[in-house]
Amino acid sequence: MPVFSPEKILDLVIQHPIVPVFYHADVDHAKAIVQACYDGGLRVFEFTNRGDKALPVFTQLVSYVREQCPGMAMGIGTILTPAEAIQFIDAGADFVVQPVTTAAVGDACRERGIPWVPAGSTLNEIYQATLLGASLVKVFPGNVVGPDFIKAIKGPMPGLKLMVTGGVEPTIDSLTTWFRAGVTAVGIGSQLFSGKSAEPEFLRERVAALVQTISPFIPQPV
Repeated sequence: MPVFSPEKILDLVIQHPIVPVFYHADVDHAKAIVQACYDGGLRVFEFTNRGDKALPVFTQLVSYVREQCPGMAMGIGTILTPAEAIQFIDAGADFVVQPVTTAAVGDACRERGIPWVPAGSTLNEIYQATLLGASLVKVFPGNVVGPDFIKAIKGPMPGLKLMVTGGVEPTIDSLTTWFRAGVTAVGIGSQLFSGKSAEPEFLRERVAALVQTISPFIPQPV
């Protein structure tokens, strides 16, 4: 039974629209990173399926989050096949993110009641993802399409809910540019965890500052 409904996950993304995109093979370090993001104010976290230890580390992270980070949704990214999706859903994934759009993965997620976030980099790909049932679509790679692309496609389709990943920097300028362009959320990867922010105490402070930066773009709950 899913911990969060699909509607609740979407609401979490809208209200907490910075999504860390992270992988590490050491579970203790991964726990410290997740905790720092939680303490800094984030409530949606994407762990990526990019290493041999992804599944066992993710499984332990889910248990940790349920106990130590109430209200945080733990998702799995870099999912390409239904088999991978089911493995991680069984391990407790609250949502599934793809770098592409695969209808079979979407079907697997729907059967389990788990939100599915596929990806596209053209208006047609994004629209087709919504026709397949996606409420939120990942725009990837963001550094290739740019903020002007978001502005352009939101013109004919203002209701699109988009999460841009790739090319989003953890800076005031980058975040405000993307949110002004019309994104619903952003995924930030390695740049969020570079330099001093590789240490959890510094990451917590950095995240808290970024949360303040984007607060004017968060819609008020009705």
